[in-house]
Amino acid sequence: MAFTCLADFQAFAKDNLPKPTWEFIEGGADECIIRDENISAYKKIRLHPHVLRDMSVVDTRTTIQGSEISFPVCIAPTGFHCLCWPDGEQSTAKAAEAMNICYVTSTFSTCFFEDIVASAPNGLRWFQLYVQRDRKITKELIQKAETLGYKALVLTVDTPAVGNRLQDNRNRFSLPASISTKSVHVPIEENAESLLPVSNIDPSISWKDIAWLKSITQMPIILKGILTREDAELAISHNVQGILVSNHGGRQLDTVPATIDALTEVVNAVQGRIEVYLDGGIRTGTDVLKALALGARCVFLGRPILWGLTYKGEEGVRQVLNLLKKEFYRSMVFTGCRSVSEISQDLVQFSRL
Repeated sequence: MAFTCLADFQAFAKDNLPKPTWEFIEGGADECIIRDENISAYKKIRLHPHVLRDMSVVDTRTTIQGSEISFPVCIAPTGFHCLCWPDGEQSTAKAAEAMNICYVTSTFSTCFFEDIVASAPNGLRWFQLYVQRDRKITKELIQKAETLGYKALVLTVDTPAVGNRLQDNRNRFSLPASISTKSVHVPIEENAESLLPVSNIDPSISWKDIAWLKSITQMPIILKGILTREDAELAISHNVQGILVSNHGGRQLDTVPATIDALTEVVNAVQGRIEVYLDGGIRTGTDVLKALALGARCVFLGRPILWGLTYKGEEGVRQVLNLLKKEFYRSMVFTGCRSVSEISQDLVQFSRL
């Protein structure tokens, strides 16, 4: 089967996953307005290409937190990969290692962290953290990740509660008995708002906890879920090392800005002092180029990785990434960018349509 775009992987996953699982992966909060606008917002941005620039040599490489990656697309943290493929996060990690990009491992992984690392021992790994109500568990998670060679801590900051995901509520969606989170164990209460193991996320987390995290890890700290100038400035004042502009794939609060629309505000606030990344809505290589032109250092893929995993495990994820890498390379060639450093804001403008 020849897949020519990310939508082909999406269609395969829809046809082959159980309906409740598909709706869990694709679902957004409330009316799913921002889930969809994360994608459609890119269509409002027009490219202004430059020509006659000798495009015989084009270099897609860049760095994040000092580590080189083969192109500026990495794997965002998503949970429960064993819903899509038996080897779950182990297959995802292998694909990331093969592509020489970063894989952000979720707190809610369905493989043991040790097995993920053993599957891709030379891969670049960051660890995504949901702070648990029991801070001892949180500390142990961080220390385990650091011991296993994770290179950064990605703190999700937009989850004081679980978003109102209507399809999951209708389906009473829960993990199958054969699948569980391997490093965080949360009992599911029958009357709980969510039947997923997420009830122990600490809603009391605040800016003061950044200092606590810094006291227990040497890993650089990236804040995932920043959408505003005010929060970006607070992140700078708390001496974190990066911001991941994210609205959780539209799964938390509906009608917030699309991430590509929020990016410029955050980048302008940061003024180059720390690296800024973006997730949400990336579906083509030109989307990647537009995000970089507006100031993102790198973008992170969520749902498309799960589509590829559903198709053929590690091989499917590699196919998704290779397809996007080829599209990104082509967009660089057509806009006259011989290296990632040549991608700049003069390549884009927002359409009035």
